[in-house]
Amino acid sequence: MTEVVAALIRENGRFLICQRPENKARALLWEFPGGKVDPGETGEQALIRECAEELGVILEVGEVCSRVTHQYPDLQVRLTLYHARIITGRLRRLEHADIRWVNPAELSGYDFCPADREIILKLMRED
Repeated sequence: MTEVVAALIRENGRFLICQRPENKARALLWEFPGGKVDPGETGEQALIRECAEELGVILEVGEVCSRVTHQYPDLQVRLTLYHARIITGRLRRLEHADIRWVNPAELSGYDFCPADREIILKLMRED
């Protein structure tokens, strides 16, 4: 089981989403920012590290929003989504193919990684 964390960052009613790079598994699918938890890290620490490395921002990580387990052909992930907000830095596309701010109603128009799809449905129902 691979532990993965992601950030639900909402500003001005819009969510931050990221498009995976072309050279990685699940290429060009959309996801919430985040990544794998390294040995010895907490989920919160991993999320702060990943967003600093990939987006150039520092997060304040809040409560857990959702947890999902998903079996991909090549690995099983347990995805924990945290409420988070950007506290410093300038948002930059350092690894992703694209990054966007989207309204909840627009989420269904993006092809998300399968592990994120259950979360997307929940967010669209809540809005």
